[in-house]
Amino acid sequence: MSASSNTSTTKTELHPRNKHRSRYNFDELTCVCPELKPFITVNAFHIETIDFTNPMAVKTLNQALLKQYYHILHWDIPPNYLCPPIPGRVDYIHHVADILSSCNGQQIPKGKQVKVLDIGVGANCIYPLLGHQEYGWQFIGSDIDLVAVKVANQIIQSNALSDVIECRHQTNSSFIFKGIIKPKEIIDITVCNPPFHSSAAAAQAGTERKWKNLGYKKTGKSLLNFGGQTNELWCKGGEVAFITKMIEESVLFKEHCLWYTTLVSKSENLPAIYSALKRAGVVAVKTINMSQGQKISRMVAWTFLNDTQHIEWSLKRWKN
Repeated sequence: MSASSNTSTTKTELHPRNKHRSRYNFDELTCVCPELKPFITVNAFHIETIDFTNPMAVKTLNQALLKQYYHILHWDIPPNYLCPPIPGRVDYIHHVADILSSCNGQQIPKGKQVKVLDIGVGANCIYPLLGHQEYGWQFIGSDIDLVAVKVANQIIQSNALSDVIECRHQTNSSFIFKGIIKPKEIIDITVCNPPFHSSAAAAQAGTERKWKNLGYKKTGKSLLNFGGQTNELWCKGGEVAFITKMIEESVLFKEHCLWYTTLVSKSENLPAIYSALKRAGVVAVKTINMSQGQKISRMVAWTFLNDTQHIEWSLKRWKN
């Protein structure tokens, strides 16, 4: 049995619907993406893998996974833009689906009648691609980086998805929803992977701690293997400031959106986020723990609508 076909180890921390709960099958991946083959090595446990400190290896693995599992044939990003880990990103999408199902008789609403807003879509456009391919949802992506918006739209067009995914440029970095959600537009749920760090130095220090925990030695070069522009990695005040601003602005659109969600990287930030939600007068809050390997995070979701309004929303939006 080849190392790549050994799928006995299940990543039980991932969502049950996640297609990446077993080890990567590199035979299948190199069949759809031959460019991956030069990056494959065998580790000390005689298991095929790649060097996750190599940005090109990570990007090529993503291209293979997107082709093999999600039928995304054309995907590329410029150097130094965030290259997301696919298993963790699709996990978020599956948990979002579960939240929507809780308002729909435990049935996941599918198809273009479900509209999702991705705040900070990035050049990689990963959440809209995964969310549409898994559930058929329609997506809007927003970003303050015009280059990222242009690259994301190129990916959308090259995969013939322009009728279901649209990326919009946020021209005012002081706003999150303003200027993106149109006056009469209705959004079923939002997703966001906010900038976690409060400075560039903090972002680099966090990356170095990650590699140290994984057993990689410092080589003198930056080990931001997943890349990331300034606005993708850090902002003044870090994720607490960003999420607090999101919560405050969501009040202005509380009848335009059923659920708001965001990832939260650091558990110590939860009390400040819960306080902001209480001040905003939300009706309900959900916190869902998520993990991939050694990385632990959580998703926080909030709504301004009560249970009766949730039922009315689902009947009006998803039962046609």
